[in-house]
Amino acid sequence: MAPPHTQSDDSLVVETLEVPTILAASDTRPLVDRLHEAAQTWASSQHTLIVLAAEFANSIEWVTAGSPTPAHWLAEAADIETCTAREWIRIGRKLAEFTAIAQAYADAEISYSKVRTLTRHASADNEAALLDLARKCPASDLGRAIAYWLKQNSSPEELDALQHSQRSMKWRIEPDGMVLFSLRLKPIVAGMLIAVLTTLVMRSKPRGGTSPDAWPTLAQQHADAVEQLLSDGPGNIDTELVVHVRGDGATLDDGTPINDSAVAKLLPESFIRALIHDSEGNPIDATNRRRHPTTRQKRLVKERDRNCIDCGRDDLLEYDHEPAYEQSRHTITSELRLRCAPCHQKRHAIEAESM
Repeated sequence: MAPPHTQSDDSLVVETLEVPTILAASDTRPLVDRLHEAAQTWASSQHTLIVLAAEFANSIEWVTAGSPTPAHWLAEAADIETCTAREWIRIGRKLAEFTAIAQAYADAEISYSKVRTLTRHASADNEAALLDLARKCPASDLGRAIAYWLKQNSSPEELDALQHSQRSMKWRIEPDGMVLFSLRLKPIVAGMLIAVLTTLVMRSKPRGGTSPDAWPTLAQQHADAVEQLLSDGPGNIDTELVVHVRGDGATLDDGTPINDSAVAKLLPESFIRALIHDSEGNPIDATNRRRHPTTRQKRLVKERDRNCIDCGRDDLLEYDHEPAYEQSRHTITSELRLRCAPCHQKRHAIEAESM
């Protein structure tokens, strides 16, 4: 931004600031056009920065600059964290190895976000296949797409060894004094942890939010569940870890691919229930006249609806009777709907007001 201009007379001093070009009032283009232009400019500059960072790290200039590492010099020059500078250097060096990915990035066919993911998992053997995945799916889905590809193109032993080598836990202190944890767990272990935390959230009374009248967010409730788990232990919590075993492989309930060898290890000590599908792939109905749905009914409704039918969220899910049980006096899957707890409570509150 340009420095302020000062206009003055005998009685008045007025300072005016020049408006940056991108925000200039004279630019009457739609915001979507201006954002596209800004994003393209940023992407081009980011590509140049990544390439130069690797070249700088491979040179002796950072040594003569008196910096302990090239990442430290970059961090100071760009006013960023050292870990960010290290990531730029890592990506730039990987681009020198993977020429196809590097060219696609230079031609703006793929974004920095995709390049960052690709360079963590690419090899000489799979570069072309992973690049093809990156071209076809959005950045938010690329991680899961690569996970499926690796599962389909690796032996169970290779995938198990890869996941074992990638396990990690890190933490750092944030400016507000809180501690940020980062965990990398095998899918089956992560599934177990998520199942325990979800059970604690569903069974515990939420604590206060940011103010006494505010409802805590789901992230806050999960943090409270971790605290409860550490202070009280798991106790007698019974959880269910759902693993889907289909013709195209095994997954957790949220779609995370699971190594077949992990499923095999679970079988000897697991209580197994089968959910049968008809010839069209629909789960077969199961009925019961009890008030609460059975485990089999819950699994069937979850398989059918997958997410909250009102808002689409995939957590804090409950099983809602339509019509209400008090009217039907039975519980059948065709009259059960999957709703998250907030939508479930909202629906019943609206019904109560209309009565």
